[in-house]
Amino acid sequence: MKIAISGAAGRMGIRLITLASADPDLEVVAAFEMKDHPKQGEDAGIVAGIGPIHVPITTFEAFTGKADAVIDFSSPMAFDSLLAWALASKTAIVYATTGTSQDQMARLREAAKVIPVLWSPSMSMCVNLTMKLAKIAAKTLADKDADVEILERHHRYKADAPSGTALKFGQLIAEEMGIENSRHGREGKIGARPHNEIAYHAIRVGDNPGEHTIVFGLLGETLELTVKASNRDSYASGALAAAKYLSGKPVGFYGMDDVLDL
Repeated sequence: MKIAISGAAGRMGIRLITLASADPDLEVVAAFEMKDHPKQGEDAGIVAGIGPIHVPITTFEAFTGKADAVIDFSSPMAFDSLLAWALASKTAIVYATTGTSQDQMARLREAAKVIPVLWSPSMSMCVNLTMKLAKIAAKTLADKDADVEILERHHRYKADAPSGTALKFGQLIAEEMGIENSRHGREGKIGARPHNEIAYHAIRVGDNPGEHTIVFGLLGETLELTVKASNRDSYASGALAAAKYLSGKPVGFYGMDDVLDL
């Protein structure tokens, strides 16, 4: 399967190129970055530290080859170029970039009427399994007077907070429990905790690749679901599994729950 990597010189792009190059079922045929990126023109394999793979880092507009799927771990700023190229070349998209606007997400869903698109706030297979467990817990505790808090930790460079994954956890739980309100952190004399809310707490420390804890607190007992990444390979492996899943799939909007048959 021929894949393209968008955001090829970034932390995730480098791991994707490294793992994909070691996979006999995959061939990296394109590596994309913004036109003013300092790594433009360099061999993507050398940038990733694995030696030459004879794929230069280039722009979407300059690439004239063909890929079966493109994996995007870049920035919302690259969205327009990515979508235009994918639609023009009829290339399936695995979209893993966070911080995307509502308008961009709407356009991504519209594109899924033309090409296969897979989106998830997290490409981690364990995170997506934990989402399933969180839905089960939320449904079970919906009428059991449970408070819900979501804690997430990420590296100091992460630009958005709370993480898209934390917000997805909250959305899934809110739907199951009928919770309408949310809060981001607490400060001052705020009084007793309202019951009809989910609270989010974002921690930014060092090089933490990501961890999430969902707390269901009842009087007398607590249930916590925690999922932690020890490095970025969990996200890269999930994204590559998603790309393989899209191979041969009809147009449509897919998620990691489809990949994992959840």
